[in-house]
Amino acid sequence: MTGLEALGLHGNAWADIGGIFLHFAMLSLLSVGGALAAAPDMQQFLVVTNGWMSDANFTAAVALAQAAPGPNVLFVALLGWKVAGLAGMAATMIGIMLPSSLLTLLVGRYRNSRADSLAFRALTAGLTPLVLGLLLSTGWILLAPTRSQWSAVALVVLTVLVMLRSKVSPLLLIALGAAVGMAGLV
Repeated sequence: MTGLEALGLHGNAWADIGGIFLHFAMLSLLSVGGALAAAPDMQQFLVVTNGWMSDANFTAAVALAQAAPGPNVLFVALLGWKVAGLAGMAATMIGIMLPSSLLTLLVGRYRNSRADSLAFRALTAGLTPLVLGLLLSTGWILLAPTRSQWSAVALVVLTVLVMLRSKVSPLLLIALGAAVGMAGLV
């Protein structure tokens, strides 16, 4: 048994693991609003560019991690595990966590000394539409495996309308989506 087999790299070379780490480190600095906001680029990198997983596997990993208790970023660990085992999981998690954590620490210290700065208020106001756009694109990517089903698109539209027009708990909408899925309508 070679070192690669012992780590369960799923046939990937160490250069692939390094590439995964670097890609997720770059995404860490671009994922304003959380790691889920960078899911479309993760999907592009893992599914389309490298073919390491299918659309359905990608969506299932994100859904499983989002349904599990704990931080939302756990879907990144599942993606890494699926692509390259333990080494892939470490590469994706360290890559997505380390750069943004260091940047947050530095910016947080700087901001504490200049909390009333016009620049920081402008930055905060400018990031809001960016985060919304990233999250909408994430939703579009996650809908890909079922996008051709009218019932899935109708469920998404209904969910968005209810969220915009009422104060219904998102948990009720998640339960509705689960019930529709269990009934085999989506």
